[in-house]
Amino acid sequence: MTTELATFASGCFWCTEAVFQQLRGVLSVMPGYISGSLENPDYRTVCTGSTGHAECVQIEFDPDVVSYHDLLDVFFKTHDPTTLNRQGADVGTQYRSGIFFHSEQQRELAEQYIRELDASGAFASSVVTEVTPASTFYPAEEYHRDYFNQNPGQGYCAAVIAPKVAKFQKEFRNRLASSKDA
Repeated sequence: MTTELATFASGCFWCTEAVFQQLRGVLSVMPGYISGSLENPDYRTVCTGSTGHAECVQIEFDPDVVSYHDLLDVFFKTHDPTTLNRQGADVGTQYRSGIFFHSEQQRELAEQYIRELDASGAFASSVVTEVTPASTFYPAEEYHRDYFNQNPGQGYCAAVIAPKVAKFQKEFRNRLASSKDA
């Protein structure tokens, strides 16, 4: 099987991980940090907003099951790509919306998707998602991995992530890993 990588930043990586983990064709989702100036950053340092890193997820997927375009569809429908350096109450450059492409084809698809979104009027404001080459990806600390599934009763998980996951499951029910529908 041939696999590919996709790297997305859409606010808190706990939220993004929880959504993409459920998508059919996604083999793994690793939260982490990308596009900053510090080697081997940690959560505490990235949260200061001074390193330039974005909280992100790196997704390994099977392109024969889920296309990069499908991943973009989920990405854009599960966060607000029109708010600069903010997702809900999470504010700072580390929470920016970003697509970190691994190939020229991914760049072209992302830029085309954004042009189509802006032309369609899907959002009241223009998309501010950055589209930049993937740089060194640093996996997040172990306690951040599979966070929502490991901590469903934690306040942020219950109040913010659970509703986002429920909305995703409703919108993309035919693309869920547990769905038998094609």
